Amino acid sequence: MTRAEVTELVLSAKRMKGLTWKQIHEKVSISTSQIVITAAMLGQMRLEPNEAAKAAELLDLPKEAEILLTEIPYRGSLPEVPPTDPVIYRFYELIQVYGTTWKELIHEEFGDGIMSAIDFDMTLERQPDQKGDRVKLGMSGKFLSYKRY
Repeated sequence: MTRAEVTELVLSAKRMKGLTWKQIHEKVSISTSQIVITAAMLGQMRLEPNEAAKAAELLDLPKEAEILLTEIPYRGSLPEVPPTDPVIYRFYELIQVYGTTWKELIHEEFGDGIMSAIDFDMTLERQPDQKGDRVKLGMSGKFLSYKRY
């Protein structure tokens, strides 16, 4: 069994059981963010063994799938670049338009380095607005300076 096959099993079970990612998160681990749990179920992060056991029970996954949910994944799931899915493309578009600006402002504020995607937190929330609800994302990554050697 491959990790991609586990993702397909997860998506199928989610669909067949009529579950939401929020419901899955609540059953698997409320101490870990919903974003991390969802990313793990989609193959981009890993679950702790106790979380994987809960996920496997909830979704009726085989033991091998449970084990694969705990393994370090091969990250990066875009099937093509640029992405064609409209939601994912908007993030790609944000990078195209604002990437150089973010880079300049980060370097001006912190110096030569990067924002970590490993030591990283993210939030997602619905922000009510009379003109139509808005998606509010918050991202916080540790600054890592480049070393000279």
